[in-house]
Formats: sequence, C-alpha cells, structure tokens
Amino acid sequence: MCKENELVFLIFILYSLADKWNKTPAVVYNILNSTGILDNYVIPGYDVLHTLGKEYLVEDITEYVREKGVCV
Repeated sequence: MCKENELVFLIFILYSLADKWNKTPAVVYNILNSTGILDNYVIPGYDVLHTLGKEYLVEDITEYVREKGVCV
C-alpha cells in the first residue's frame, strides 16, 4: 500500500504523462499498471524519482514504456 506522499507523486506522474501522451490519466494508469511499471519501478523508486524534474521523469518513463513494447 502507498503512503500519502507516494500517492500524490503517482497522481503527478499520471497527469504529467497524460499531458505528454495526449491520453486520459485513466489510460496512462492502465498502461503503467499493465506493464508493471507502477509496482516495479515508480513505487519502489519513489525516494529517488520524486527528486527528479518533471521533464526527466516524463522522458524516462516514456522510454521505459516503449521498451515494454507499448507505443505512446
């Protein structure tokens, strides 16, 4: 289960990616959840990831999603 600060960060990520990918946050959530990126990268990496800039995070996660075979 997520702590409150991790949940706020996840929401920030979802909306930032939704803006970049021109998709709804729900679609972004489904992509990140189905590829395991939420549970295996974003949540465990919160301590490091939340210190990075928005542009870097969006590009990093976008690249990771593409490596998983999802076209965004």
